[in-house]
Amino acid sequence: MEEIAVGSIVRCREREWIILPSNDRDIVHLRPLTGGESEICGIYKPLTRLGIDRIEPAQFPLPDPEQVGNAVGINLLFNASRLILHDGAGPFRSLGRISVRPRPYQFVPLLMALKLDPVRLLIADDVGVGKTIEALLIVRELLDRGEINRLCVLCPPYLCDQWQQELTEKFHIEAVVVRSGTIAQLERTLPATQSVFGYYPFIVVSIDYAKMDTHRANFLQHCPECVIVDEVHGAALPPSGARGQQQRHELLRKLVEKDDRHLLLLSATPHSGVESSFLSLLGLLHPQFEQYDLTHLTESQRDALARQFVQRRRVDVQKWIDEETPFPEREPQDESYQLSPAYKNLFNDVYTFSRQLIRTGETLNGWKQRIRYWTALALLRCVMSSPASAVAALEKRRGSDYFEEDFFAESVSPYVYDPTETEISDVQPAHIVEAGEKDLSSTEQKTLRAFAKKAQEILGTDQDTKLLKCVEVVGSLLQERFRPLIWCRYIATSEYLANQINQQLQKKFPNLRVVSVNGTLTDEERRARILELAKFPNRVCVATDCLSEGINLQEWFDAVVHYDLPWNPNRLEQRDGRVDRFGQRAKKVKSILIYGSDNPIDLAVLDVLLRKARQIHKTLGITVPVPVEEDTVMKAILENLFFRQKRVEQLSLFEDPMVVQFQRQLDDAVNREKESRTRFAQRSIKPQDVIRELEETDSVLGDSQTVRHFVLNALQKMGIPIKPKENEIFEISRLDQLPLQIRTQFHFNTHYPFHSYLTSSESLLIAFSLPTPENAVYLGRNHPLVNSLAQYLFEEAFEKGADAQAARCGAVRSNAVSKRTHLYLLRLRYSLSQPEGKSLFAEEVVPFGFRGSPSNLEWLSDSETLHLLNEVKPHGNLTPSEKKEFATEGQNFFQELKTEIDNVIENRRKRLEESHLRVRSSAGMLRRGLKVSVHRPADLLGYLVILPCPQGVRES
Repeated sequence: MEEIAVGSIVRCREREWIILPSNDRDIVHLRPLTGGESEICGIYKPLTRLGIDRIEPAQFPLPDPEQVGNAVGINLLFNASRLILHDGAGPFRSLGRISVRPRPYQFVPLLMALKLDPVRLLIADDVGVGKTIEALLIVRELLDRGEINRLCVLCPPYLCDQWQQELTEKFHIEAVVVRSGTIAQLERTLPATQSVFGYYPFIVVSIDYAKMDTHRANFLQHCPECVIVDEVHGAALPPSGARGQQQRHELLRKLVEKDDRHLLLLSATPHSGVESSFLSLLGLLHPQFEQYDLTHLTESQRDALARQFVQRRRVDVQKWIDEETPFPEREPQDESYQLSPAYKNLFNDVYTFSRQLIRTGETLNGWKQRIRYWTALALLRCVMSSPASAVAALEKRRGSDYFEEDFFAESVSPYVYDPTETEISDVQPAHIVEAGEKDLSSTEQKTLRAFAKKAQEILGTDQDTKLLKCVEVVGSLLQERFRPLIWCRYIATSEYLANQINQQLQKKFPNLRVVSVNGTLTDEERRARILELAKFPNRVCVATDCLSEGINLQEWFDAVVHYDLPWNPNRLEQRDGRVDRFGQRAKKVKSILIYGSDNPIDLAVLDVLLRKARQIHKTLGITVPVPVEEDTVMKAILENLFFRQKRVEQLSLFEDPMVVQFQRQLDDAVNREKESRTRFAQRSIKPQDVIRELEETDSVLGDSQTVRHFVLNALQKMGIPIKPKENEIFEISRLDQLPLQIRTQFHFNTHYPFHSYLTSSESLLIAFSLPTPENAVYLGRNHPLVNSLAQYLFEEAFEKGADAQAARCGAVRSNAVSKRTHLYLLRLRYSLSQPEGKSLFAEEVVPFGFRGSPSNLEWLSDSETLHLLNEVKPHGNLTPSEKKEFATEGQNFFQELKTEIDNVIENRRKRLEESHLRVRSSAGMLRRGLKVSVHRPADLLGYLVILPCPQGVRES
């Protein structure tokens, strides 16, 4: 067969097609002229030479003036034709294939990435700014430019499902999750010789699964050419011997040995305060970065780092390029309680016992001494949390050896402290108490059992004043119509608290639903429980820190209650950041700390760690990580508690050398963060570099208002009932009456909860802007409902003619014009030749119009043309014969204006080429060799003739 250029129209198998790019020289990819991507097929070239599947040149069919429609039909065709575009002609290729409209500031990392080869970038924007969208925008762009074919997301296991959902729903990338719970099912579908890491093009992998000795070599051998690492601070080189974290870091070190691998590192807190750990992350971007002295960077070092590191505060992006991002206001609040006599007696007894354990343990050898220390710590932490966790820790345990002595501290720390770089455990530390109990006397063991009995007597009674304070706080929040999320340290506490809140508030709030979400549940079960809870307007979630990292909860909750104070300010910010982030519908979120006013540890944690961190966040709008190893200050607090004070009430820390040093380091860290978050690459990206190209892209693909206008018009035309509600919400029903071709598309989109609505008269709330109001479904340009509506109406216009709801030609009388006006819709097909040697196919729909006739015409501006296409309404009647006459005239005019229309096309081609050159210039990419070519003749999709109303005809 004779070679036909990409973008050409051909005929094959008794149908017209457009030729698309193919990576295989023996395969021709064809997309139906009016069909979607799901109908793309491949033709084997050698067969065409034998007369099978012959491919011949063809022409785009012109509209038939006999099948004339109206203005609404032309508008539907215009918007449908734009919304089905995926290979948009704009310089940002990715925007045609995503379902979310990124904020302008989220394009900054993309422009930075376009300057890098390979792309190696650390995105360290504040919690809730949108690092996931920024990273996936880069990935989608690389995919659509043909620079990568595969992707791996490495993340903690509890974030795998969320990443899979984000990839599917917002970026149309179908990924599989690879972790211990999914591997067996995935491997059953694999060819015998294939690796799970190499077989699937898009994978979300638990980093703890990939780092295991049994999987690491296989993963490294087959890992895709582009990798995102989320929560990468958990893979920094640790200052101590944290074995799991070291293994994660070694895995990433091996990944970057492949010079051409793209790497995107994500973390809101990349700098834990330990300089060497932060430098180990920077070293993944470029080996020389690990040798930098960050306090004395040279100008060239600063510039080099700024090209690969972006870190912005919310205040930096809240108003950027005249677009305001509605982040909520965080309102911190402290609520105190006093221990009841029974609880204070238990606390003091446990404190005295713990102090005695440590003192007597000083005479023991190293291993037994450490056991005593951790046992005392575990007892105190559990008793402080709740009588339920105290009982759970003190009851009879399983009676087995749990620890390897060499890794004892690493094994027990996550059960007592609140690490943020290693995975926390919410299991109450009964095994630690058990390990310590083995060396206790029978009298001491009897004392432990007595503690358990005392705690049992407090459970669920008025003696649990901490519980009563929490019930009071939650009741007030519900009364104010907040939806609280309560953070606890241990599983036993979360389940106890959820049960008690439900019992005590159910009468006052009859529709109340309270659930506990903790480490006893799988990731799927946690998500299912949250989604089930979301159905209740009065909802309370009591969670452990298994939910505090990375999981987005802003859709369902708008207040945070810290029932157990975290012993790490980083953890406090991670908890608050689950609801205080972009996408939060509430203008204000509350963050409430509950503490014991006569609990010395609570007071010390509050004064030394938490209040300082909250004040910094409120004043500067930044989160400053703890600038020392995370448990160091807590050790100072506990040493004062155990060794230096005669009475618990006398605990005073601000003269302790370690605490003084911590405060000084924290002040230094504040200054460091203020400087680093304002000096990097976002300052080299000019706002106008982004906004101009976004406007160009919106004109090609359509913005959120285009989607809104199209969906409402299309549904109304199809007879689907629509009721406007407040806050730009619309209620639609009877989706079961949509054409079968539309409804069947949803069977292949199981991530979208539409199936029940498509088979019943049940109503559905929809919205077209973010953040989406509660209980409403967001419809972006690539949502399956939008996409299937657009595809159906576009195809119907070509197949059904006058019976179609979208029209290819129309004529109307209207007071909107004073002269006869013609509007035309052209689909332009382009070939984009890039300096890198890769050619891309692109297309766009270009409307243009004029007043008068070819012999005496006046061209309309772009804004006038769009206004008439979207807003023109009929104000007078035309007979069928008149409509046909004017429709024929419109087509004749188009033929007469061939030269002028060629000029329109050429001007558009030049404008598009200039747009691509501007973006390349801004990104520092090669420009020489870039060329945009347009295929002629252009496709005449449709046209509308607008006639002025005769004098004396009033607007109806």
